[in-house]
Amino acid sequence: MDKLLTVKEVSEILQVHTKTIKRWLRDGKLKGVKMGKMWRVEQKDLKEFIESNKK
Repeated sequence: MDKLLTVKEVSEILQVHTKTIKRWLRDGKLKGVKMGKMWRVEQKDLKEFIESNKK
């Protein structure tokens, strides 16, 4: 299993607001796991998200 990243860590990597990351997670645009009230994103899922959104 890859390291699980927090919403804050993902937002810092992608340089977007944490609310944007949470919206992408809720909408299913970015894969993640909800643990209680907290979202986590696997590194491999973040890499796939970045690759699929390159233009």
